[in-house]
Amino acid sequence: MSEAIRGEDGQLRCPWGLSTPDYVEYHDKEWGRPVHGDAALYERLCLEAFQSGLSWITILRRREGFRRAFHGFDPAVVAAYDDADVERLLADEGIIRNRAKILATIANARALLELDAPGLDALIWSFAPDPAPAAPKSLADVPAVTQESTALAKELKRRGFRFVGPTTAYALMQACGLVNDHLSDCFSR
Repeated sequence: MSEAIRGEDGQLRCPWGLSTPDYVEYHDKEWGRPVHGDAALYERLCLEAFQSGLSWITILRRREGFRRAFHGFDPAVVAAYDDADVERLLADEGIIRNRAKILATIANARALLELDAPGLDALIWSFAPDPAPAAPKSLADVPAVTQESTALAKELKRRGFRFVGPTTAYALMQACGLVNDHLSDCFSR
């Protein structure tokens, strides 16, 4: 028995994907779809870090504010941020104003720029499980942490990245399509 729920449009979805219109859009068009490119993965990594301790909907609804505040998550621009930029960000009501997370975002841009080729994309995707795990039938089948996410977090930390524990790393893996945790009956699977 699946925990997928039929939406008003008749489609079966993961239950969390029906709680708000923002989630329907994110669930249907973005979550679990493969994301590639250093800048795109850097943005997702930073947003997952900002989400730590908060609900994802809080971050999702402020994503455009984050993009404006962090210059489109351009790692070269963010890596050059100084104390004045930190103060600007701490005053920006369009983002989560958490000093530790802001400093981690800057540190992560610097860490990304120090990676040897082929870069963040190759590094993150090297931790995609092979073979892929079986499709979860219910939310109870979806882990919060895996061996791969623990190893990814450890490697990112070793390379200077911050706010990337195993749970955050797994959320990144889910969001960016390294794993497909849409329920087995979900139409997005």
